[in-house]
Amino acid sequence: MSGDRYVLDTSALLTLIEDEPGADRVQQILAEEEVLIPWVVLLEAVYISRQERGEAEAERRYALLKQLRAVILWEVDEPTLLTAARFKADYRVSLADAMIAAFAARQSAVLLHKDPEYEPLSSTVRQDLLPYKA
Repeated sequence: MSGDRYVLDTSALLTLIEDEPGADRVQQILAEEEVLIPWVVLLEAVYISRQERGEAEAERRYALLKQLRAVILWEVDEPTLLTAARFKADYRVSLADAMIAAFAARQSAVLLHKDPEYEPLSSTVRQDLLPYKA
């Protein structure tokens, strides 16, 4: 246990759910570290699952995600909102990724992901990279 706090990106949760390379790392972090999941990650996981796998699978995955040993961040405060706005403007990342990175930055957490869109933020947000899809 490193004592680090982690924010899980949607890509990390989907890696776990779909048992992709890196799923063992996600499991390890969930078992050993303090884990935070921003509400926008749940939104993305549900809509992506619904588009790719249908409504029933999206609902099943949502129920499973809510059972994880993690704190769900349901609200955004003003400093997080302004951090996300800065990330969106300065780094041209998606709105969801700006929000997720802002939660990580404001929580002094490591962002666990496999999304190349976060690379420009590497000097601003601590990151733990999972294997990218080939």
